[in-house]
Amino acid sequence: MPWGDTGLDDHQIAFVLRTLPDAVLVADDSWGLLDTRVLHVVDGDVGYTVKASGQDNTHFPRELEAHRTVTDTLRAAGDTGALVAADEQHRVLILERVPGHLALGTVDEHAPEVHRQAGVVLRRLHDHGTRHDPTFLLHEQAKALAALDAPHRISPEVVARTRAALEMLPTGHPDEPLVPTHGDFHPRNWIVDDDDDRHGRLRVIDFGRFGWRPAAFDLTRLAVLHWQDDPTLEAAFFDGYGDDPRESDAWRWLQVREAVGTATWAYAVGDEGFEAQGHDMLRGALATF
Repeated sequence: MPWGDTGLDDHQIAFVLRTLPDAVLVADDSWGLLDTRVLHVVDGDVGYTVKASGQDNTHFPRELEAHRTVTDTLRAAGDTGALVAADEQHRVLILERVPGHLALGTVDEHAPEVHRQAGVVLRRLHDHGTRHDPTFLLHEQAKALAALDAPHRISPEVVARTRAALEMLPTGHPDEPLVPTHGDFHPRNWIVDDDDDRHGRLRVIDFGRFGWRPAAFDLTRLAVLHWQDDPTLEAAFFDGYGDDPRESDAWRWLQVREAVGTATWAYAVGDEGFEAQGHDMLRGALATF
């Protein structure tokens, strides 16, 4: 694949080749939903991941912040790749290549040992530190209500029930401590390396939805996509993670907010499968009210 066919602009290509003068393209790993381009390249015998995006892409600054502020303990443990170089002006990241294959769509997606390792990795991230923000819930409530005002395919009856639930959210007092969260923690962002000394070694990628949130936020997708159908995976995860950070009342409001965000965002980018997942999440969340 010629560099001109990668979707990177001239400035982005120039930055990559200044940083990795002998870079050779191996594959395009982009998902195609946003303007983020994800390229597998090699320079000599070393593999890298190049991520480039447009100026309005919100994932770029979040991933850059994560690598600059909270992934050090993960890198030290070999749980993720390091940031090699970044061009903030032209929105390019060059990262160490994480070896292995995506867990999504393989037997590893449903392997208890992989979920146990995921718990260990996530706990390492969450233990990096805590913050307190008394305005956090108010902002989360406003964001979810604004999402319901945007175009979507949620039925009017479900919208009314969702608004009623969100307006019950107690926002006047500080919520639980906030920790560094991955933001999209599930097998689509897990890499499993069968060639590692530890068979089936799990690592994590893609911090484009990084943020400081309640620890339970990183469990919302796993709970819907995997644990409700296979409790052994939930047990394996917490064997690695430790205590369960979900508190019943806060958890149900968190599930509503995340379901709204999933359904509306997926509609906006045209991902019908993910949109359907968001609708399923919303039905399940509303059932708790």
